[in-house]
Amino acid sequence: MNTIKKALNESAAMRWGVLLLVGFVLSVNYYFYDAFSTLKDLLRAEFDFTNKDYGLFVSFYSVPNTFLLMAVIGGIVLDKLGIRRTGFMFVFFMAFGALLTAYGASDYYGNGGFAHDFMSSFLPNYSPELKMMLLGRFFFGLGAETSIVVVSKILVKWFKGKDLALAFGLKVGFGRLGTFAALQLSPLVADKGANLTGAIWLAAILVCTGLLAFIIYMLLDAKLDKQISTTSVEKQKSTPFAFSDITKILGNRAYLYIALLCVTFYSAVFPFLAFAPDFFADKFDLTSLESGKLTSLLPLGTLFFTPFFGWLIDRKGKSATAMIFGASTLVIVHLTFALTYFPPQVPIILLGIAFSLVPAAMWPSMVKLVDESKIGTAYGLMYSIQNLGLWGFPILAGIILDKTNPGNPEVSDYTATILMFAAVSLLGLLFALLLKYEDKKRGFGVELPLNKK
Repeated sequence: MNTIKKALNESAAMRWGVLLLVGFVLSVNYYFYDAFSTLKDLLRAEFDFTNKDYGLFVSFYSVPNTFLLMAVIGGIVLDKLGIRRTGFMFVFFMAFGALLTAYGASDYYGNGGFAHDFMSSFLPNYSPELKMMLLGRFFFGLGAETSIVVVSKILVKWFKGKDLALAFGLKVGFGRLGTFAALQLSPLVADKGANLTGAIWLAAILVCTGLLAFIIYMLLDAKLDKQISTTSVEKQKSTPFAFSDITKILGNRAYLYIALLCVTFYSAVFPFLAFAPDFFADKFDLTSLESGKLTSLLPLGTLFFTPFFGWLIDRKGKSATAMIFGASTLVIVHLTFALTYFPPQVPIILLGIAFSLVPAAMWPSMVKLVDESKIGTAYGLMYSIQNLGLWGFPILAGIILDKTNPGNPEVSDYTATILMFAAVSLLGLLFALLLKYEDKKRGFGVELPLNKK
């Protein structure tokens, strides 16, 4: 008697195993991105970075995705070439960029190693170390954002109708775990003899292990595709791309409001995190280790809150309402940081709650607004819009900080910079309100539960 063999994504154990694999890729991605936030003072001492230089370094991650639209292109490529080829290519770029960045900070390079003379031959106002690290940051950003798009499509492929918001919440949790580890380990490694280079190389090696984890996932994905080869996977690949796909996606006001919420919300969080350890050290007279540990409370909180909120949204819905609440909380937190000396532990925990609510509700809502065959394009477009803010606001924050603190003093006044983040948060709240209004008018079901009954 013939038996019907279940596809891999029908097995709960396999689904959660896949989440662990791709979650690890996300963790090392975020580890490398955030490893430098506690190293700002060492970068300034070792390579004479100004606040503007540091802001430029942070923002260069977003250059390929903002000006070259690589996240959009990556999303289109993902929809056409599939998860395995697209994922391997962009996770490889991520690892290559991490290694280049570490090389630019290494003693070998600084003592005249390969390409040092070339990097010294142009743009004399920028050090050769900064230029090599910017090149590495460019390639890392080129790979990292599309790799996040790839992971998002992986989750839709394995979890649609089966705890999708919980899976996205855990995905966010894995990213925050990487941030938490970076904020804890990076200053600790650097503090051992002020070993800035060792801290950066550790981050780069972790990214390379993420590439190995993705190769393992590719084997599982190939097996799943063989099992479901007669279903929609092949049909999706055979559909040619048209630019009308993008215009149709952008023509949906609900999608546009989510994208604008995404760029404003993340621009008020990630660039803030890049400056947060220095802000806490300067305003509350903390050491670099203490400020790193305080900042790490945010990703630690989101590590637990985001999956919980995702679990609730799967079952109860109310995604638009959750986004409104999270955006409101972010406004209050930044105003508290800017205008008071209230102990920072409570606001940073509230920031963690906001940073859990919005992503847990926002990312899985895409399945209500976009056809699955275009989900990679939709996520890619959203990440490119997001990267416009992640490129511009670190530079703007550095410029405001330099302008309000002439002479590059050791202790900086961050009031104007944090008020800028509060203003961006307020815009995010406006877009969250517009999203709820549009969903109520058009009936997309953003407020409805995600789990199939």
